[in-house]
Amino acid sequence: MFCRMLFKMKILIIEDNLFLLEAILSALLEEKFLCETAVDFSTAHEKVSMYEYDIVVVDINLPGGSGLEIIRDLKKINSKTGVIVVSARDSLTNKVEGLELGADDYITKPFDMAELIARIKALIRRRNFSGNNNISKGDILIKTDNREVFVKNAQIELTKSEYDILLFFLSNPKRVITKESLAEHIWGDNMDLVDSFDFIYSHIKNLRKKITAQNVSDPIKVIYGIGYKLDIS
Repeated sequence: MFCRMLFKMKILIIEDNLFLLEAILSALLEEKFLCETAVDFSTAHEKVSMYEYDIVVVDINLPGGSGLEIIRDLKKINSKTGVIVVSARDSLTNKVEGLELGADDYITKPFDMAELIARIKALIRRRNFSGNNNISKGDILIKTDNREVFVKNAQIELTKSEYDILLFFLSNPKRVITKESLAEHIWGDNMDLVDSFDFIYSHIKNLRKKITAQNVSDPIKVIYGIGYKLDIS
């Protein structure tokens, strides 16, 4: 399952309590997060092995294994993924173990959904934007609070997908981003239903056109046969 999130970053929710899982998912959907779910150890392990996530919200007690093992394996695969542990265990030992494995935060059941959402947003700002709500690279400025984009101090109007792609690029400066990564970022698990990458080409073309219309060099470079890279100081 998936949806758009505030910063268009992908979250995996790992929770075996279906009632709580649906409550978390509903709260994140309301906030327009891009979400996927797993209800047991094997499904969660498969997902973190196959896909990239910006944040994983993980319970410790799972059918078939421990959420701590998921964290351990996840950090070996992608150390940049943010991790929030959600568990009924309120002992110092379990908190320390999760944090030592690489978790960024720990929230104990029961909890208020508003608190979880606040912690997720704070983690996103810390890990991706050094705590800032305004993201600036070269002549481009994004105000994430109200999704406004400026080029050379002139505001430009972007579609939701164009905005999400630009923010994804700014979150990964100078990193080569494949067409598959962009598609997965926009569509989540449903990217498998997409027949071609034409929609990616179209969004990139329109985004570049709107940026360069402000008399700046095209910051999105094509890496032929692979994808794109944001080349901007």
